[in-house]
Amino acid sequence: MSAASESFASMRIREFRQFITGRFLFIMGLRMMGTVTAWWIYQLTKDPLSLGLIGLAEVIPAVSLALYAGHVVDKNDRRKMIIRSVVLYALCTLVLLITSLLQEQIVVSTKIAIFILYTIFFFTGVIRAFSGPSFGAVIAQIVPIHLLANATTWSQGTWLSASVIGHALAGFLIAGIGITGTLVFITSIIILSIIFFRSLSQKLPPEQAEKRTWESVKEGIRFVWTTKEILAALTLDLFAVLFGGAVALVPIFAADILKVGPIGFGWLNAAADFGAILIVLLLILFPLQKKQGKLLLFAVAGFGLSIILFGASQWFWLSFIALFASGLLDGISIVVRGTILQLKTPDHLRGRVMSVNSMFINSSNELGQFESGVAAKLMGTVPSVIFGGCMTVLIVAVTWFKAPELRKLEY
Repeated sequence: MSAASESFASMRIREFRQFITGRFLFIMGLRMMGTVTAWWIYQLTKDPLSLGLIGLAEVIPAVSLALYAGHVVDKNDRRKMIIRSVVLYALCTLVLLITSLLQEQIVVSTKIAIFILYTIFFFTGVIRAFSGPSFGAVIAQIVPIHLLANATTWSQGTWLSASVIGHALAGFLIAGIGITGTLVFITSIIILSIIFFRSLSQKLPPEQAEKRTWESVKEGIRFVWTTKEILAALTLDLFAVLFGGAVALVPIFAADILKVGPIGFGWLNAAADFGAILIVLLLILFPLQKKQGKLLLFAVAGFGLSIILFGASQWFWLSFIALFASGLLDGISIVVRGTILQLKTPDHLRGRVMSVNSMFINSSNELGQFESGVAAKLMGTVPSVIFGGCMTVLIVAVTWFKAPELRKLEY
């Protein structure tokens, strides 16, 4: 079999194609929703802290419920868990759509609209606690084990492609048809994704001895804690993204520093994802063969340097290039970390391990968004981004010496 043929091996499985098509539509809708609500809330408040509070509103329920969610995912049909999560997301976007319509008619005041937005962020955080582990756990039930690394790379590529299109398209749609029209589009594609998920067969969990909830949760935590490569990779991602979350402040850079409006905002939002999807496509065709641990550390360090450049830039195209480079390097991190998780996790623990992974991801992304908003409020937007990039580089240096298992990792 040729290298090109091997690269598309998992895509020859019809059910896997259905899964990633549905996931593509769903993630594109989510990324568009994140983009339009960030723009919307900043236009309502003109306060950088309001962007940080978005992350805080989502991360509290997402992290609080994550471990319990993993237990639930490992006890139930993962297909049903995915469908329920997507239906609830669609309802949340519908509420935002109605809010936007009422605000346009001056039926809803600015204060009420802001309250509704943050309430929806809280509920999407609850949903994400269950959806993240469900999506991560189901892949191994769709493809055979020998195709798992290839399927994981395709899944990450799909996620990143959806992010690219979602971020960029949202900016164009906001400029062209406004917030309400954009929300109509988002609601439609999330509903469409449900059709693809319904085509999947049942994905029942492996049979296992009945355990109390807390015992089941502890089993997942214990596995992550004792599997040093997984623990080091997740911890590195947590702190690197926590301090390097400059994307949360892109609305401020677009509106007030670079002055490029909603279209420029969309391109800046998509820049990192453009870089990430490019590298993931290359990794599908040319998988990493050795020294993946070292490459992960170098990639995260480069990510931090790119964030520093973005913070210091006063020119749109240099800012775009810096974010594009950060995406290239983050894409390597995403693929390596995702492959480690899939290859080293036994099937009966996937929901719980993926829930721990979701805790780290949600903590890094949403708490990173909150940290960025608070830092921007206290230090100023530009200094806070540069500080975050410096902290990311420092964290990599500490991890290099403190986590030799990760540095020596190969698969």
